[in-house]
Amino acid sequence: MIYLYALAFAFTVVILLVPVVRNIAIRIGFVDRPSKRKIHAEAIPLSGGVAIFAGVMVTSFLFMGHPPLFRALLIGGAILVIVGLVDDSFKAKGREFPVWPRLIAYIGTALVPVWQGIAIQGVSSPASSAMILFSPLVSALFTLVWVFSLINMLNFIDGIDGLASGVTAISSMTLFAASLIFSHKDTALVTIALAGACLAFLAYNFHPARIFMGDAGATFLGYVLAVTAIDGTLKGATLLSLSVPMLALGVPILDTVIVFSRRLWEGKGLHRADNLHTHHSLMKWGLTQVQTVSFLYLIAAVFSLLSIVILLALR
Repeated sequence: MIYLYALAFAFTVVILLVPVVRNIAIRIGFVDRPSKRKIHAEAIPLSGGVAIFAGVMVTSFLFMGHPPLFRALLIGGAILVIVGLVDDSFKAKGREFPVWPRLIAYIGTALVPVWQGIAIQGVSSPASSAMILFSPLVSALFTLVWVFSLINMLNFIDGIDGLASGVTAISSMTLFAASLIFSHKDTALVTIALAGACLAFLAYNFHPARIFMGDAGATFLGYVLAVTAIDGTLKGATLLSLSVPMLALGVPILDTVIVFSRRLWEGKGLHRADNLHTHHSLMKWGLTQVQTVSFLYLIAAVFSLLSIVILLALR
């Protein structure tokens, strides 16, 4: 029952906090204004990430205390939320936040789990059941790449109402199920809290959205998914454990691969914002926002169910 309580508590915190941060954002002009590249037609508050961060972290602390997983999420998450709020404040003023400060912050944040002892430590040998352990440097490098990538991938798909929060809810429920199967209680608790927070936020963020999570929220979601995936299934990566997060996070991973491939093909910078993402393509084909989001939810659910089937079949 503790997981049900954690889900309900995180949901309640976010459902109550979102109207507060939304009203504050409107009063101070902390809003995302329409532009040629954006879909919404009116200014939308950007403060939802604060509510999500509070919901996940308060719930995690109350239900599991402050083990290394909590400390990694709190420290890294706080960095991302602060940097994200600064980035969002630039957007509210019609300006672009420089890439390099964000890049440095994301790299530093991606190393926080390593500092707290949460890292990809090795892989199974293809020739035997033995584990090939990485050196500390290689372990840190693999962890850095994984966490850095997920931070950005979730930010990439946060382009239409309800997409990032809905996909994260589906992915976190999948990682929750995997954590229970692997008997990782702390990871299960964080992922169920994340699901509760995202479901509550979705009540305000589904089309037509009344609030956005902003970069502060999207990068935090990616970070939590990345760190819990390592702590729950990737510490010692086998074919089995690797398949779970890769499929559970299939939508943002696949979207990033497609977008980066198209940018490279067209000679564009990888970091440049554009309209090449999957959700943009679906809407260009004639789907509405609700239809696009629903279709991508379905894809995420299929990936997630497949990961659980593989996990149960091969375990």
